[in-house]
Amino acid sequence: MSTAVVTGGTRGIGAAISAELAAEGHRVIALATSEPPAPLDGIEARICDVTDPSQVAATFSEIGSVDVLVNNAGVSGSNRLGRTTLEEWNRNMAVNATGAFLCTQAVIDQMLERDAGKIVTVASIAGVEGAPYIAAYAASKHAVMGLIRVVAAEVAGTGVTVNSVCPTFVRTEMTVATIANIAERTGKNLADAEAALAKATPHGRIIEIAEVVDAVMELLTGDLSGQEIVLDGGPS
Repeated sequence: MSTAVVTGGTRGIGAAISAELAAEGHRVIALATSEPPAPLDGIEARICDVTDPSQVAATFSEIGSVDVLVNNAGVSGSNRLGRTTLEEWNRNMAVNATGAFLCTQAVIDQMLERDAGKIVTVASIAGVEGAPYIAAYAASKHAVMGLIRVVAAEVAGTGVTVNSVCPTFVRTEMTVATIANIAERTGKNLADAEAALAKATPHGRIIEIAEVVDAVMELLTGDLSGQEIVLDGGPS
């Protein structure tokens, strides 16, 4: 049985990816900074702050050989540049970029030694292009995209595949909070705030978690490497 690790794997997109991997027969270990909100069927939940090098090292040492790594842990926020605090900046960089760096570093050598392994990072369309009010978030996603491009180049020609998925706004708790933030700042009701957010996407809609899961699973079951799958709200 292959072992799959999903960071941020107990909620939202991560929980859905964990469930799909478990259904496919993997031993799934879901990492998070807190206990899951509900029991996860067939999934091992472990506490691990992916921004903490010592916790990451200890956790992956306990897990042992990893066949699949999904870097999904992430945070977001919105503020115009002039109001973006250093704390916001550092938090986004730590979780969205450094966390993926530490976890990828923890598994890459063993994967290369076996000449087998799959890594998928859930990035963001913000890592491909910019948008107003997301300086810290977009910078962190550009950083992790740069990391993944380098890792993909380093493993080229081996049995290890490294890819990323770049969704626009996904219907998760994080996006619901963003919609509430828009409503509070603009005086719009929640429906109008969601419509305004959807309008900012290329195809005018917020995508569903299942679409991200499908894209991740397609990369994990295929042999392509160095792919950046953009999920921008267009036809799935």
